[in-house]
Amino acid sequence: MGLYRANGQRITKAGFPAVTVADTPKRVTENVYQTEPYGRGDSRPEGSRRHLLYEAGDVVPQSAIDRLFTAATIATVTPATGPAAGGTTVTITGTNLDGVSAVNFGATAGTELTVASATELRIKTPAGAAGAVSVVLVDDAGNVTKTSGFTYTA
Repeated sequence: MGLYRANGQRITKAGFPAVTVADTPKRVTENVYQTEPYGRGDSRPEGSRRHLLYEAGDVVPQSAIDRLFTAATIATVTPATGPAAGGTTVTITGTNLDGVSAVNFGATAGTELTVASATELRIKTPAGAAGAVSVVLVDDAGNVTKTSGFTYTA
């Protein structure tokens, strides 16, 4: 028995074709469950089911944990304009919005964040100077920016 390359050359242990990957293993400290909707793909909300994803004591590579946290996307910001005094309730649609913990308009955080679903959230704009600002979703999978996503009017 042995290991060989496609060209028939034998592979030794020292010559095994692999590189070291920094993928720190993590030990899960409590049971982790995942929720999935019933009827996936038919666009009808019939509920959801929860199943055990990892048991306490499982050893999981960091890359597997990272894949569980999909970055949000921004499809629309409605309305896209509002007064510089702030207070406009803005609806943001997109994907994976259920991990969003804050929304910034330029450098200032909005208030009264409501995550309605994984595809919609609502937020009140803070006061800002007249002009366009980026809308930044603060997400546990990484921040997402819509450049010039909201415009303050004088």
